[in-house]
Amino acid sequence: MPQDRNGDPRQSSGNKLSVLRKHPIFADLEPDALDQLCRYAKHTTVKRGATIAAKGDPGNNLFAVVSGTVKISSSSPDGRNAILNLIGPGEIFGEIAVLDGAPRSADATANTNCELYIIDRRDFLPFVKSQPALAMKFIELLCARLRWTSQQVEQVILQNLPGRLASALLGLTEERKLDSGSGTLAITQQEISEMVGMTRESINKQLRAWAGRSWVRLEHGAIVVLDTDALRELAESGLEGE
Repeated sequence: MPQDRNGDPRQSSGNKLSVLRKHPIFADLEPDALDQLCRYAKHTTVKRGATIAAKGDPGNNLFAVVSGTVKISSSSPDGRNAILNLIGPGEIFGEIAVLDGAPRSADATANTNCELYIIDRRDFLPFVKSQPALAMKFIELLCARLRWTSQQVEQVILQNLPGRLASALLGLTEERKLDSGSGTLAITQQEISEMVGMTRESINKQLRAWAGRSWVRLEHGAIVVLDTDALRELAESGLEGE
């Protein structure tokens, strides 16, 4: 859990209402319901690298990202890490444990400085039960999560390494995890390697080859996608992109 929770003093209820109204999950709520949700939502900021929730923790809270990026990951006993997803502004996380009451299935870490809203499970479950349209939104979200997981498994089993890397870059782009719409993915090569199960050296070699073709441009702590069509063709064909 974040330790620097500041509650609501730094943010007026009007600002909170504005943020939640723009959130895709909550945007269609009736005004009275949105007002009620605002009373439940607690505002917090989290510094980069801080643990927000750990695998095995009780699923007591739902999190909505206002700004920044949250890394969902898992690690093995020997220290290897796997990034399962990156959650950006306008998205939520922690919904599985909140809905089923089981422990957290992965770690959630602030990948950048983050601003979050936190809603307690004791408030959230009765609220969802009273809002059938919101319940449908969460069913759609869980379906999207399942599709994402199925795609990841398919890529690991069926695609070669360049195809998996191309799919990962396209997925990040299509999920709009971009900086100011510039085409820049604020992600390191180490993080990409943990997403696709490749070594950092293999990632660097492949990205440099693609940079030579002007498919991507490499920057410090970021990758700029220049040619999505070329990457998509590679991802779909599974051919080596050396």
